[in-house]
Amino acid sequence: MFVPGVDEAVAEGPLADWYRTQRAAWGFLPNYAAAFSTRPDVAAAWQALNATVREGMDRRRFEVVTIAAARARRSTYCTVAHSTFLRDVCGDDTTLAALDRDPSGASLEPQDRAVYRFATKVATDAASVQERDVEELHAAGLSDADVADVADVVCAVAARSFFTTVLDGLGAQLDARTAQTFPPDQLRSMVVGRPVAP
Repeated sequence: MFVPGVDEAVAEGPLADWYRTQRAAWGFLPNYAAAFSTRPDVAAAWQALNATVREGMDRRRFEVVTIAAARARRSTYCTVAHSTFLRDVCGDDTTLAALDRDPSGASLEPQDRAVYRFATKVATDAASVQERDVEELHAAGLSDADVADVADVVCAVAARSFFTTVLDGLGAQLDARTAQTFPPDQLRSMVVGRPVAP
């Protein structure tokens, strides 16, 4: 990272709590944790926001949206991390393989493809989103209730945009331990920005 973080061995108070939660989630302290070492209050606020957004959505859809946003934002870290969740938490190797073959999302099932395309557009140029973009979600077979959840998709993209900006702006690189859980060819398609940490 460009700005040295506070070492875990000397962390106290809210920072020690932040490090502890991240170690518990991953089984090791991920590189991104240090990006918030001077602002553990911001880390806690983001973590609460992200959890609130995620818990209000279908988990699998949240991961598809987050991967779309991470790819659009060129975040290797978040692309790989959320591909891990899609695989391990959601058990969805099929969607993961489809994104490996075609990272644009064009080979996804119609509903996923529409949501992925919408999330990508929000992540790259939110001001260009029009009502017809929401209508395309309906046309892809999303129910009235699903289409009403467009705000959740936008919130998930917005939360991801904040996180990727912090990580990439401070030079955080994806942990080799996470990267190594994917075959090299599949990992290669997920390295969309910064390289994996040595």
